Amino acid sequence: MTPSETAPDMVDWDLAVATARRLAGRGPAVDGAEARTVVTDLRRVADEAEAHVHSFTGLDGSAVSAPVVVVDRGNWARANAQSMRTMIAPLENKLRGERDVSVSRRFGAKATGVQTGALLAFLASKVLGQFDPFWTGPGDPSGAHSRGRLLLVVPNIVHVEREMGVEPRDFRLWVALHEETHRVQFTAVPWLRDHLAAEVEAFVAATDVDPTAFLSRVGEAARTIGEATRSGGREVSLLDLVQTPAQREIVDRVTAMMSLLEGHADVVMDGVGPDVIPSVATIRRRFQRRRNSSQGLDRTVRRLLGLEAKMRQYRDGAAFVNTVVERVGMTGFNRVWNSPDTLPTKDEIADPVSWIRRTHGVEPVGATG
Repeated sequence: MTPSETAPDMVDWDLAVATARRLAGRGPAVDGAEARTVVTDLRRVADEAEAHVHSFTGLDGSAVSAPVVVVDRGNWARANAQSMRTMIAPLENKLRGERDVSVSRRFGAKATGVQTGALLAFLASKVLGQFDPFWTGPGDPSGAHSRGRLLLVVPNIVHVEREMGVEPRDFRLWVALHEETHRVQFTAVPWLRDHLAAEVEAFVAATDVDPTAFLSRVGEAARTIGEATRSGGREVSLLDLVQTPAQREIVDRVTAMMSLLEGHADVVMDGVGPDVIPSVATIRRRFQRRRNSSQGLDRTVRRLLGLEAKMRQYRDGAAFVNTVVERVGMTGFNRVWNSPDTLPTKDEIADPVSWIRRTHGVEPVGATG
């Protein structure tokens, strides 16, 4: 057995999960009976959401199953630790192959385990729901192949609906619609998951594993963040600053794709309408106000992790989807799912009409149905 095969992981994943569980907390007080009611309700609205998404978008994801998993913060952290471990495995292999086991030891699996756990804890206290497209599992009893899973985080959903003072049933269905839209995107569009995985692999391949070069970028990133924090200038993300130029090109493509996916899901959750969610307008207004109200350390951490940029993805992606649907209808918009070549670029997200020209070959003048 070679040294690289016996090398420890870059991250102590058990420690990461334990740290996340300890730091994330349990969330709002919910007694046993209420917890069972919320779990049952979330499973019900998740099932209900599928038909609404299909009706609104025209996309059919029924050929591939993806289970709904209702979790607490700790189990959300565990699920995401599993996904992260899978995602960074190619990078670990590259580091071991080119720099041997000393790289893993230099950075320290336990230290990175604690850091990863702290990150997971922060996110575990914020996330309402998530679709994980890279999880694979056994088929369901009907024989459909299972790819991906939808996670709904009970304590966070309860906390937000209480804080905003909204109708629980409406809010839970509203959240489920967003995540169910992601499930349908990846199950109805067969190539989407593999395309995203290929982009991740390309990102890893473009990673500069020279520790000297990496530490130089980290040092430059620290200086840039310090200057931006002191001056209140442009928003910066630590993740953006430590990327190589080749990685930034990949990130631009992935950013455009994620803007599309997130914006599309936001349009669906609001577009299903008051016939299904009577208080949808109130929920969106209060949720947007809450989303924009983070201050102090919370806002700083969001900026450094790139979460503020993710908020822009919802806004910019929704604007793209709404403009395209207005000009060429939902059927015309769904051309976006034809192939990787029909995905919008980062520039086209900001200029939807240019995407219509490229993919439809016409100058859009109005909705076509």
